[in-house]
Amino acid sequence: MKRWRRKPDVHQVTDAKPSLSSDIRRREVSYLIKMGIRTLCLILAVVVPVPMPFRLLFVAGAVFLPYIAVIGANERGEEAPPPTFQSPEANQSEIPLHRREIGS
Repeated sequence: MKRWRRKPDVHQVTDAKPSLSSDIRRREVSYLIKMGIRTLCLILAVVVPVPMPFRLLFVAGAVFLPYIAVIGANERGEEAPPPTFQSPEANQSEIPLHRREIGS
């Protein structure tokens, strides 16, 4: 009798997650673009003589874009695992055995 073997998982290069440095670079560029648009909105709201509805639109962009930019900059990649939180130990004032120095 022949046993069926399970096919091994084959990983492809396209399955690889982007590196941390490329993810940070992507978020930095996105943040700088959004803040550049915010600066442009602020300048247009103050300097350019436009009707009031457009001026309010520029002011709204200057006010709300920093919030959107920061949220986008703090966003991790979609494939990133969720952060793990460890509960604190009961007695944190005691030095762990592996961290004690000789003679103490």
